[in-house]
Amino acid sequence: MFLKRRTISFQYNAPVTLSLFFLSLLALILGRVTDGWTTSHLFSVYRSSVTDPLFYVRLFCHVLGHANWSHFINNMLLLLVVGPPLEEKYGSRTLLLGVAFTALVSGILQCVLFPGSALLGASGVVFMLIMLSSLAGTRGGAIPLTLLLVAGLYLGQQIYDILFVQDNVANFMHIVGGVCGTIFGFSVRRR
Repeated sequence: MFLKRRTISFQYNAPVTLSLFFLSLLALILGRVTDGWTTSHLFSVYRSSVTDPLFYVRLFCHVLGHANWSHFINNMLLLLVVGPPLEEKYGSRTLLLGVAFTALVSGILQCVLFPGSALLGASGVVFMLIMLSSLAGTRGGAIPLTLLLVAGLYLGQQIYDILFVQDNVANFMHIVGGVCGTIFGFSVRRR
């Protein structure tokens, strides 16, 4: 009797989502190897001179940086759950535009509104994806109830955290990510 040999194959099924994951993992490892130099100089955004070429890199690449493994895992779990179905629905190019839009908006707002601190992490992108996913499956011009519920719960939690929880979490930028996802979702839905 002969046994059939089975082969295992892998599919890079969500290129933008998986690339964000692997680039963020690489950024975290580089941060450890360089004792935080790459994290602060490439993967965090903060107010600096506009003549510094790395300023423009940081405007987008801060979403790849994470403070530690816990921060990385919390963001990546949500990214890996929410990202692939959205990438399948909207396409990789559209999702990449949403990520870049969110990174740029949150990076600029960080520099303008919080000049004395740095921002890093994919939380804004994750919340952009969450809000975008609450718009998925809707048709016409009606505002989906899922969007209102997710926005209410999410916004309420972030405002509570801003007022009553003292931590290093950039709750305002989570809200910015959610707003970017809503704006981006409505603009994509119209097309």
